[in-house]
Amino acid sequence: MVYTVKQLADLAGISPRTLHYYDEIALLKPSSYGENRYRYYDDEAMLRLQQILFYREMGLSLGQIQELLDQPDFDVLEALQAHKIALGNQVERLNLLINTVDKTINYLNGGIEMSKKDIFAGFSEEQQEQYTEEARQRWDPQLVDESMKRWKNYSPEKQKAIIAESSEIYSEIFENMEQGRTAANPAVQTGVAKWHQNMRYFYEPTIEVLRGLGQMYVDSPDFRVTFEKFSPEFPEFLCEAIQVYCEGKE
Repeated sequence: MVYTVKQLADLAGISPRTLHYYDEIALLKPSSYGENRYRYYDDEAMLRLQQILFYREMGLSLGQIQELLDQPDFDVLEALQAHKIALGNQVERLNLLINTVDKTINYLNGGIEMSKKDIFAGFSEEQQEQYTEEARQRWDPQLVDESMKRWKNYSPEKQKAIIAESSEIYSEIFENMEQGRTAANPAVQTGVAKWHQNMRYFYEPTIEVLRGLGQMYVDSPDFRVTFEKFSPEFPEFLCEAIQVYCEGKE
């Protein structure tokens, strides 16, 4: 089947101007031109456009996509199978996040008891990368990039275990706060020591970085919202506990 620019644009949900631009940069050339210089696209071009849109959804730049699609060994079927796996993982994560939102709504409405560990359910690698980008802007980008490389080398099972461990650590520190213990209390400091050890899954943090992380838990809107799900006072308490821990390490 052959498609005009408008037909293919309507089919893909993009503008005709986008197809014109893809032609200009040689990302998606028309399959043929009519005598009137109108562009026409066949099924092969349609499938290439599908790949472009898939990779755009995954956050790749147009230059990266073109380099990928133009590789001699690029296989459409293999790529589709990889997209299916990635989309399946995304669906699973989104369903978990939806479930977490539902639980939190019911918890806030007094309908159910919710463990503090459940508050973090669904926040996995994607959120970790977001926090890492913020860390990259604050500290040594090379150190942060090395940490992400180490993270990506872990198996999915290992990543889940690390995240679960960190959730348990934050819950432990919070429970100690709830019991009236101060930030300098040995039980709280034991929790912070576990947190420090958990950070080593990513990199060997300096005292300066540990201090900065503690402050980021207060200053960063994303972190603050997350920790305030425990209690409005928890971000400051956690930050103070980390500062006390760092003073003991100096």
